[in-house]
Amino acid sequence: MPVGGRKQAPSAVELEEATVTSTISGRSWELPGMWNRMFEPRVLRDYGSGGFELISALPGGESLEWCYGCGKCVPVCPVDLVGEYGPRKLHRKVQTGTDLVGDPDLWMCTTCGNCLRVCPKQVDMIQIVPAVREAAIGRGQVPPELQDVFEKSFRYGNCLGENPRRRHAWTKGAGVPVRVLPSDPRPVDVLLYVEDYWSYHPRGQQAAQAFARVLDALGVDWAILGPEEKTIGDSQRLAGEKGLFEALMEDVVATLGKYEFNRIVIPDPHGFNALVKEYPARGHTYDVAHYTQFLAPLVDELAWDRELDLTVTFHDPCYLGRHNGEYDAPRRLIEAIPGVRLVEMGRCRENGYCCGGGGGGMWLDSFTGNHTSERLSERRVREAAATGADALVVCCPYEVSRFEDAAKSTGNEHLKVRDIVELIDEAMGGAGRHGA
Repeated sequence: MPVGGRKQAPSAVELEEATVTSTISGRSWELPGMWNRMFEPRVLRDYGSGGFELISALPGGESLEWCYGCGKCVPVCPVDLVGEYGPRKLHRKVQTGTDLVGDPDLWMCTTCGNCLRVCPKQVDMIQIVPAVREAAIGRGQVPPELQDVFEKSFRYGNCLGENPRRRHAWTKGAGVPVRVLPSDPRPVDVLLYVEDYWSYHPRGQQAAQAFARVLDALGVDWAILGPEEKTIGDSQRLAGEKGLFEALMEDVVATLGKYEFNRIVIPDPHGFNALVKEYPARGHTYDVAHYTQFLAPLVDELAWDRELDLTVTFHDPCYLGRHNGEYDAPRRLIEAIPGVRLVEMGRCRENGYCCGGGGGGMWLDSFTGNHTSERLSERRVREAAATGADALVVCCPYEVSRFEDAAKSTGNEHLKVRDIVELIDEAMGGAGRHGA
């Protein structure tokens, strides 16, 4: 009520205890005073700014505090669909006092880049997460399976811990001659940088052999580094081992400097990303193409031998698509294969779903399994199966093994998983066709 022409502020009367009776059921409840205080606002002054100060001091970590909580990142985050995650949620954790360096959520991000695509404030998790992970590694807080990969990469030059002398053993099953530069160091047009999974993983080797046959059929002048090749290590960098990445880069650059070539072709989108972004930023520039970009302009020169009669759906690799803007080259190849019909998944191109292998996720399935309802690869296989396709087609060495495992664990064994180059080779009548 107005007192002396002014409104008088109400005074709250708080009882230590009160009885509330329902007018519907007649039931009564005893409510203590603190129950009412639960609805008081919690102000951010209750928390310190130390978390943001720590992360902002890290090179690349500055943009975390730019977030204003719009939430656009959460529904496009692939991890949030199978767990409780999202960049805004990480921001909120730091805002309310969580030490992100020691939090398990730090290792959940696959650096897929979809959050950055929709963020109006340009909060860049591709820079933030590796920076904080590097700080965690400095504290010795790293998942054991990731530490094992770091050690293998440093010791053997590949993430699988395989003997470097066996790096070109896959060539024996290619059925065509493969030139190895350390044995024949003449200048070459195309240097095929095979990377780890095409070199050592059984399914990756099949794709490498198929690509060798396609290159031979096209009459391309090409060669490989064989035992002198080391992983480019971009996934290790994104997992927080920046020092390891730079050590590997020095070795790679020294090896490349020994030979004359015009361009590099690489099947791994992660290695491709490093060669077109990270290497030039450090003064090392090459003419680089993903293998689909190399083959797409040559599609009219491919000599087809048979029709495949397949309906396929295609998974866009995050590091070829969102990170580097290439969506058309793989589709041009798929659509050129006789008898192949392409149907798109709902999440494709710019909004493509993540396989879960990026940013070190390839080696963290055991760790992330404790924090998600299913693997990202399993979620993606379900989406692919829902299209009615006969095969899920990929062009990243990480994905064949991930999706084949996921097809089995989700009961979708009928869904074949093929690299694009395997289908090209098969339609060209190549030898050793997988599943033929």
